[in-house]
Amino acid sequence: MHDIRLIRDDPESFDRGLARRGLTPLSGRLVALDERRREVIGRLQAIQERRNAASKEVGQAKAQKDEARAAALIEEVAKLKLDAPAAEAEQKAIEQELEATLAEIPNIPLDEVPDGPDETANVERHRIGTPREIDAPKAHYDLGEALGLIDFEAASRMSGARFAVLKGQVARLERALAGFMLDLHTTEHGYTEIAPPLLVRDEAMFGTGQLPKFQEDLFSTRPEVQGTLPDGGIFTSPLGEEGKAYGRRLWLIPTAEVSLTNLVRDQIVSEDALPLRLTAATPSFRAEAGAAGRDTRGLIRQHQFTKVELVSVTTPEKSLEEHERMLACAEEVLKRLELPFRTMTLCTGDMGFASRKTYDIEVWLPAQKTYREISSCSVCGDFQARRMNARYRPAEAKGPRFVHTLNGSGVAVGRALVAVLENYQQPDGSIAVPAALQPYMGGLTTIGRA
Repeated sequence: MHDIRLIRDDPESFDRGLARRGLTPLSGRLVALDERRREVIGRLQAIQERRNAASKEVGQAKAQKDEARAAALIEEVAKLKLDAPAAEAEQKAIEQELEATLAEIPNIPLDEVPDGPDETANVERHRIGTPREIDAPKAHYDLGEALGLIDFEAASRMSGARFAVLKGQVARLERALAGFMLDLHTTEHGYTEIAPPLLVRDEAMFGTGQLPKFQEDLFSTRPEVQGTLPDGGIFTSPLGEEGKAYGRRLWLIPTAEVSLTNLVRDQIVSEDALPLRLTAATPSFRAEAGAAGRDTRGLIRQHQFTKVELVSVTTPEKSLEEHERMLACAEEVLKRLELPFRTMTLCTGDMGFASRKTYDIEVWLPAQKTYREISSCSVCGDFQARRMNARYRPAEAKGPRFVHTLNGSGVAVGRALVAVLENYQQPDGSIAVPAALQPYMGGLTTIGRA
């Protein structure tokens, strides 16, 4: 969320930032709304001040036995009481319009972010590792199905497209990847492991920027709604009346960023407690509404997938340094797994809604002969903090300030699974287990047919 005071003080800079995002200028509309809001607030204050003064004058007039003046003042106070609600309603309507407009405006990119309309303008930062030569590499879905360890048909029967059933050693491999990443981040990188809720309220999704703009990409549940059984019978949510206490709906998290970042919602933390570094391995749920026809086969773009998330909460002075640190932590996962990757700096047209600057890590996939995203690490400044009212109390300053938030995949477990299957495939169709994962696989070195 943007600060209307900063927009008012420097509208040209704000509009330049929007233009870099490919958006039209909005400062004029926002400042005009703010001026109307301030005018109404001034009018309300004047009404209240006059009411107070007139009420005192009534007493004075009565003490002086000036009944005519007292009656006129009483009539004036009554009229002012009627004027106030109308002005209050006008103020509320203007504030709602202003807040709704601000809520849908993305963050302003840092000056150092490259300009560009889409992913074609992203800038490569570096490459690590050299892709190994594989004769006629098979795609992960062909490998998994041939081994009898990935079943897309069974998943489709129960859930539809973009789901998968993992079996046996591939299911264990996914679990091993998550465990390996969590252990790395908690024991070597200083993150605290969290087991957060997977269902959150509207306010949490708003805080990190998923709502209101990206509702179509989310899954939600409505506990109070009845449903129809195949035999025509009616069922009510098992939560019953208790479910209604949660409001109209809860949202399934699209990433643990939502839960982890909202831990500081409506909080004032001490500067000594920063930076907070949090990590979690959770299922994530995405409707993929804007991805029709893309990656329809395999595990690349699923409605449900596992991801290890990294979140940092820090001071404004340390956030860019923390961004570089987070990137290094995510890259270390791929280095330990010995997977070739490259790191890209995203351009203004390819950045996420809440981001000021984003690095994407892309892992090499032999079957596609290209690099695919496996992690995004973003610094958001105080954009999310303003939406969540998340602040800290500086040691050497008066009054609280907004924290800065960062988030990154450390990394996407499902895509790491894809990368391991494809990069470690053997000529006979088996999969070699990376050395870093063997302790998590009970010493297993090769995955063969079930």
